[in-house]
Amino acid sequence: MANGSVTAEDFVRDLRRHQSDEELRKIRRYFKEGSGDDFIGVRMQQVFALAKDSVDMSPAEISRLLDSPVHEARAGALSIMSKQAVKKSTSAARRKELYDLYLSRHDRIDNWDLVDLAAPNVVGGYLLDKPRDVLFELARSADPWRRRTAIFSTLAFVRHGEVDDTIAIATVLLDDPHDLVRKPTGGMLREAGKKDGAALLAFLVAYAARLPRVTLRYAVEHLDPEQRKHYLGLASG
Repeated sequence: MANGSVTAEDFVRDLRRHQSDEELRKIRRYFKEGSGDDFIGVRMQQVFALAKDSVDMSPAEISRLLDSPVHEARAGALSIMSKQAVKKSTSAARRKELYDLYLSRHDRIDNWDLVDLAAPNVVGGYLLDKPRDVLFELARSADPWRRRTAIFSTLAFVRHGEVDDTIAIATVLLDDPHDLVRKPTGGMLREAGKKDGAALLAFLVAYAARLPRVTLRYAVEHLDPEQRKHYLGLASG
């Protein structure tokens, strides 16, 4: 049952009850590139189950959970934020609190999975009916995780049939040096293309030759074979 009185300390205590040395070995093999986080070895399915039970946790306690050096604890915090943001009973004021918390604590959202857990629902969802200037600021950040937030947040818009901001932010990120920004940029272009194929093709005509190959490969994944072959032949490397 969802519990609004659960604390960050409660969550971490429950998390540690599910620690597994075998899972820790798996996680360390999987997260070859990261931020030097402390993993304790808890399956993400269990983290998400605990987050569901803690879905009404207060923003103050979520912020304390984000302070944890334990990666799974911070994954839990982001999962709680995402679940809370889409919950029908969540007020507009609370959604703004979650959005502000995400941006103000981005220093603790410092790996690809943490971004992906909450950026679309907490950031993108909040901005659906608001100006999106903040995403362009994030896209120009020196921090790759903020840049990943910028592009991945646009998934919320794409789900509503809006692709312009995805295309525009992908243009800002054309020359991004970080593989974990290049991949979601390509992925979001692919998703945008499912909603508006003409917009994706116009972007590719203009920029395919400049795109890193990994970005382009993701972007053209759902095009027909001849189109894929054509655009991949233009990739910059």
